[in-house]
Amino acid sequence: MSVTWKISTLDREVSNGFVTTAHWTATAVDGDYTASTYATCSWAEGTPAIPYANLTEAEVLSWVWESVDKAATEASLAAQIALLKNPVSASGTPW
Repeated sequence: MSVTWKISTLDREVSNGFVTTAHWTATAVDGDYTASTYATCSWAEGTPAIPYANLTEAEVLSWVWESVDKAATEASLAAQIALLKNPVSASGTPW
């Protein structure tokens, strides 16, 4: 299973360029099966203290991983894929 973390967008203060919120996704792929999650992380203005113009996605992802449990998120995605591979419930009609 491979997991890709991406920053979708950033919210920032226009007056000083400091990021206040990161919108992120984590997507797991295992063969034909895919699971994903979306969430946000927020910080007080000025923390983290790197202005918007100087950021990289890798830097913002490091902030996200300090704020969320990366291992637990990836374990949850793995569990979602396991259920897709081996469903425990189904819906439909018998006819």
